[in-house]
Amino acid sequence: MTPRISTIHHHHFGWNNALPPQHTAQPGEALEFVIQDASGGQIGPGSTAADVAAFDFARTNPVTGPVYIDGAQPGDVLVVDILDFQEGDWGWTSLIPGFGLLAADFTDPWLHLSRYDRAHVQFTPEIRIPTRPFPGTIGVALAERGLHSVVPPRRVGGNLDIRDLTRGARLYLPVEVEGALFSVGDTHACQGDGEVCGTAVETSMTVQLRFDLRKGMSLPGPQFELPASVQPEAAGGHYATTGIGPDLFLAAQDAIRAMIDHLGREYALSPELAYALCSVAVNLKVSELVDQPNWVVSAYLPTGIFGR
Repeated sequence: MTPRISTIHHHHFGWNNALPPQHTAQPGEALEFVIQDASGGQIGPGSTAADVAAFDFARTNPVTGPVYIDGAQPGDVLVVDILDFQEGDWGWTSLIPGFGLLAADFTDPWLHLSRYDRAHVQFTPEIRIPTRPFPGTIGVALAERGLHSVVPPRRVGGNLDIRDLTRGARLYLPVEVEGALFSVGDTHACQGDGEVCGTAVETSMTVQLRFDLRKGMSLPGPQFELPASVQPEAAGGHYATTGIGPDLFLAAQDAIRAMIDHLGREYALSPELAYALCSVAVNLKVSELVDQPNWVVSAYLPTGIFGR
């Protein structure tokens, strides 16, 4: 008989080691987490850019938890196995003024809605991206007291936005407080490495995770391992643009600006739609970091996502 898995519904905003745990999990236990989308329900299937402009940022990026892991102590490592997802059927991608890699280039609120199933995200009628669900935010409480923003990633995890933390991945998180106080949220249907516009295909999901402990295994930050094959990428090849210079951030900006130009020229996408597509499907990579004074960042577009 399969044991019943407890479901965690409670969500909170920000990291705070004073929050009361919603459940105590034993090492080896699996739990189910009901995740709200990153807007905390402020964006719906009938929303427009006006809803992005009216965002209450105090209600964004809710995380579900916290869960107390029995036996976890500072200096231990929490092991999180990502088992499965029950996806929704729609998601959103937005340009938020003041946020994103090219915030200075895109200053107006903008919103795009997508439908998806377990296999593909229909980004537009002509663009279909493999569904690759993962939690953008996953972590444990910091040792420092008080409320800490959920937006920046931290040494204990948080808003990592690592697209490979999908089915079959195993994540290792340093523990800084008794019980670890684990929370998870910000689920995505798909995302490119970099999440350059600041949002992916944001969506609500249910996530199943299993927990374990490594006693006394001190780590400086999150680490993870992947099976031989995580979910497949889009079929077909790639087209890549580059950014070159002494600053990796500026080089990444240049690579994405060049990709936006390419998408407009070759596929007639508007700059806003091209920027959003870069965020949900294009993968940024550091191609060179030794030939000083200039470094190379490449932006890889999977050409198989286009229907033509």
